[in-house]
Amino acid sequence: MIDAVVVDIEGTTVPVAFVHERLFPYARTRMGTWLAEHASAPEVRAVVDDVRREAGLQGRGLAAVVDQLEAWMAADAKVTPLKTLQGWVWEDGYATGALRAPVYPDVVAALGRWRAHGWRVAVYSSGSVHAQQLLYGHTTAGDLRGAFDRWFDTTTGSKREPSSYVAICAALEVAPARTWFLSDLVHELDAAAAAGLQTTLIVRDGPRPADGRHAAARSLEGLLPPGIASSPDDTSR
Repeated sequence: MIDAVVVDIEGTTVPVAFVHERLFPYARTRMGTWLAEHASAPEVRAVVDDVRREAGLQGRGLAAVVDQLEAWMAADAKVTPLKTLQGWVWEDGYATGALRAPVYPDVVAALGRWRAHGWRVAVYSSGSVHAQQLLYGHTTAGDLRGAFDRWFDTTTGSKREPSSYVAICAALEVAPARTWFLSDLVHELDAAAAAGLQTTLIVRDGPRPADGRHAAARSLEGLLPPGIASSPDDTSR
């Protein structure tokens, strides 16, 4: 029934509060200083040029780039060069121990269970692949990077576009109908379902959506894909 599981991060495996109250502020307060210190590095210059092209800032200095990055961060924009730079800033925070990602208590067991089934396990997040690997490499449960086979970010495409999920399945070499996507955002699940994937909405807190377009669960504990079985601990179906 299933060959692969693709998981979102924020609100699915890691609390939203960590991303919005710890990671994003950390990057906002350090972005300008970090860029000033690293602007001469070729890989940083290339991404800064991407920011200029994306924002129409050709010929503008680094201050204008920082202003644009701060505006994108304030708007929670899913812009690839921003996500790349955020990942580099966070790398310093993880290296010093200032950042450590709290995973939900059910995540480690779920990852082990899915791999025991023989399923491929992948991450799809708006954060860069680098940022994803940093996060899962520095969690409260230890280094979880080995639990994942592949990593996907906005270079694959928008999480609101069915074509992105088709591309992920092609990269994983699995059929969409045999791929299970878990997220806390309905519009992402809608796009995945339109591409033919099986979907489950993770509702950690708050009310459940009333439309019932997707299977829903409060936890990953004992959770299986909709086409296989209902989970005994799932009180939200």
